[in-house]
Amino acid sequence: MAEPGRTERWGFELPLMLFAGFRSLIDELHAELAERGHPDARPAYGFAMQAIGRDGVTASELGRRLGISKQAAGKTVDRLAALGYAERVDDAADARRKRVRLTPRGLEALALSAEIFEELRGRWAATLGAERLRAVEDALEAVVPPGAYRLDGGAWFGG
Repeated sequence: MAEPGRTERWGFELPLMLFAGFRSLIDELHAELAERGHPDARPAYGFAMQAIGRDGVTASELGRRLGISKQAAGKTVDRLAALGYAERVDDAADARRKRVRLTPRGLEALALSAEIFEELRGRWAATLGAERLRAVEDALEAVVPPGAYRLDGGAWFGG
């Protein structure tokens, strides 16, 4: 990144540093999840489980939320179901459709992820100082457009 003695950074370094910070948090999350009973959890599954949410979705809606095709969403659901994180159930509103919903294991993984993210944030606060971390968060909030919390990151990166 920045050369020793150089006080300025190049523009391309900012997205790389932001991504490295994101990646380190996600990697630490998954190491913790593995230790706490979820060794098969992967980042893409986390996005998918967030997109499924507590109320469940159809495969088409899951695809839209993740920015992937209905077929790709179906494959994701197949994998989540095989791991015990999600299941397909009849749609009470339309007998022709199936809904995807999280199982108790899937809900546990999401709750555990939230808990671990709080722990990781605490580690960052211990390293940077609470005020400095808050300043970083406030600065990012000032430049990130409203509604930017989207779940289609995997499709955006891959596509």
